[in-house]
Amino acid sequence: MGNVVVDTNVIVSGFKSPNGNPAKIVDMIKNLQLTACYNAEILNEYQKVLARPHFNFSKEDRKNFLAVVIEYGLLHEPPKSTFPMIDEKDRCFYDVAVYFGAKLITGNMKHYPVEGFVVSPTGFLADL
Repeated sequence: MGNVVVDTNVIVSGFKSPNGNPAKIVDMIKNLQLTACYNAEILNEYQKVLARPHFNFSKEDRKNFLAVVIEYGLLHEPPKSTFPMIDEKDRCFYDVAVYFGAKLITGNMKHYPVEGFVVSPTGFLADL
């Protein structure tokens, strides 16, 4: 179906609420209906955030999701863009999406430039 870069907040929401739109996106990645695009910084953030004790996510669920991302996803370290970002930690998601021509799915639309490829989970699913 296509390449996506998924902001960590969408992954967390997908794990927390199995019936919501973020969960549908997580499931589409796990079922190989979407290809997750990432770089080392994104993968590191996924690993760290999903392992936070207060989320209490199953180690097996985390491991299975990350294994799919690593085995079937697209990895690249694109050059860093230079335009101002509200949150510098979000730059890696934007840069990877630009490199792969992927949709960037986020729950924090205000953190990114207004671009057609930056979409909310609801917007992404509506466009399918």
